[in-house]
Amino acid sequence: MKHSHDCHSHGSSGMGHGSAGTFLKRFWIVTFLLIPLVFANEMIMEAIGLDSFILSKWIGFGIATIIFGFSLIFFQHAWHEIKARAYGMMTLVSIAVASGYLFSVAATFIPSLEADFYLEISTLIWVLLFGHYLEAKSGAAAGDALQEVAKLLPKQAHKLVNGVEEDVDIAELKENDQVLVKPGEKIPADGTIVSGSANVDEALISGESKPIHKGAGDEVVAGSICLDGSLTIKLSRVGEHSTIGQIQKLIAEAEQTKPNSQRIADKAAAVLTIVAGVTALLTILVWSLLLGETFTFAITLAITVLVIACPHALGLAIPTVTTITTSLAVKNGFFIKNLAKIEVIRKADYVVFDKTGTLTTGVFGVTDVVAQGNETNESVLHIAASLEQHSSHIIGQSIVNYAKEQGIKLANISEFKNVAGKGIKANLEGKTYIVGNKAIMEGVGVSTEVAIKDYQQLSEKGKTTIFVADESNVIGLIALSDTVKQESHEAITRLHDMGVKVAMLTGDNKSVAKSVAEELKIDTYFAEVLPEDKYSHIKSLQSDGNVVLMVGDGVNDAPALTQADAGIAIGAGTDVAVESGDVVLTRSNPEDIARLITLSKKVYTKMIQNLVWALGYNIIAIPAAAGAFAYWGFFLRPEIGAFVMSLSTVIVVANAMLLKRVNLS
Repeated sequence: MKHSHDCHSHGSSGMGHGSAGTFLKRFWIVTFLLIPLVFANEMIMEAIGLDSFILSKWIGFGIATIIFGFSLIFFQHAWHEIKARAYGMMTLVSIAVASGYLFSVAATFIPSLEADFYLEISTLIWVLLFGHYLEAKSGAAAGDALQEVAKLLPKQAHKLVNGVEEDVDIAELKENDQVLVKPGEKIPADGTIVSGSANVDEALISGESKPIHKGAGDEVVAGSICLDGSLTIKLSRVGEHSTIGQIQKLIAEAEQTKPNSQRIADKAAAVLTIVAGVTALLTILVWSLLLGETFTFAITLAITVLVIACPHALGLAIPTVTTITTSLAVKNGFFIKNLAKIEVIRKADYVVFDKTGTLTTGVFGVTDVVAQGNETNESVLHIAASLEQHSSHIIGQSIVNYAKEQGIKLANISEFKNVAGKGIKANLEGKTYIVGNKAIMEGVGVSTEVAIKDYQQLSEKGKTTIFVADESNVIGLIALSDTVKQESHEAITRLHDMGVKVAMLTGDNKSVAKSVAEELKIDTYFAEVLPEDKYSHIKSLQSDGNVVLMVGDGVNDAPALTQADAGIAIGAGTDVAVESGDVVLTRSNPEDIARLITLSKKVYTKMIQNLVWALGYNIIAIPAAAGAFAYWGFFLRPEIGAFVMSLSTVIVVANAMLLKRVNLS
């Protein structure tokens, strides 16, 4: 037997989040109809000292029949469950409502049955309608990631046709169209700025609300906000091909996956449905045949069992958590492609980082300036940068950029000479200086002996080291390498604080790998690793029983990402549709790995809490509904059972919504 949550699954028809208004409308109509039904009930009339009148039974029959019509929405969904052989909540509710109503109708025409459930069943329907209204409202409040992403786009765009502004629906936009985006408006599609400049909020991609100044030639993405200024943009990717479109596709695919706890909940719900049906039948037999109570009393308890045991809370226990998780992840720049991995990530023993572009910037930069003799680091950098300002070489440009970052002003030079493959030579303030490698120093007759010890120490760390000299002496050294990101230090520290070990893979030589590993206090590193061999190191770590997460760019690391217990593609930017990786991170910030693990732990805790509540509630509620506590005079009526069932579902949703308060920073 399969179990379905058709009534509360994402996008289910009729019973989804959008049906809250329908349930509320029906609730108020039934409320109005209940008033005359109360006064048509014989027991209530006798209780307030009034004599029942001859037509009261038929008035009750008529009003209850109208109210019964408002419960047909439950029967429609029960029919879907029955056709799919996936008996669930709607099946139980429908059996309970139909049993009570039909038994009352039979008693109306056969007085000897002496039963009138019209008020009870009508009250039950009234409570069920209100309960489903609360659930629908709670579900809507829980949020839908797809809807939230869709809200990031404007409904219309200012399309420029021959220089004339024309407002069109964004669905009509095509590649190469030009649009005008005004201050405070959202960018409708991906493209390149043709004219104008503005501060742009790209929180969707960066995960941070810090504005980025953009001008002509810069790329912008759909959903970004133009904070000030006006931009004319030539569109490059629209609709499903835009960044927003890719994100929506990822979310839709993720919602088709299930965490393992969802499978457990599905099986438990299927079993619970059978248990409820069997318990209801046994309740009738035990109370009417063994204990000698009236059939009316027995069927009342059976109806309560069917209502209170509905596996709705169990069915919503995990989906509400995963819905909020997807939404929360998107807000933080995480795109979870496989929700089953969210339970795996929390158990990480090792996080393995690819070095270049993940822990390091992937950009050549100055790491050390070592002055010799009477020179200072500032003077050495000033001389080298002044000479290199006319160089197009990556080393020269890196030195110039670093000097500018340090606030050093460059001086004019003369007699500039480039010695291919060796360095440069120029005149600065009437004196000749040389910047370059050992070969150029030997070529101009400058001894490097005075700086050879520092040179060797820097070279052993895998750094590219150049000499700065005047015509007779070396006055300093400048070392460059792929620089470590500032965020990497904090990321490794946070992971260690979590009890997670860190490993690093790199194709660089051992000296470079050792230098980075020591700087970041990495536990294990593997150097000179070919891209196709990275997966074998992941496999080796797993062979000891470790749960291993692999973090890479998703391009060169595809086999390793696949081999890992969970593969994380980092720094995807606008390319969120990267094929490899169970999770895609838009930013290239290694701290996001610690945040992701934190999210995984919080999510798993909520899943377990909801499952424990949903199962624990039924363990107590079903015996109570069946009359197990009758010795102490405790019974539950059907309408009370319906209220308790609805309340338990709202509690599950409310608990899941607490995830929205989680701070991942």
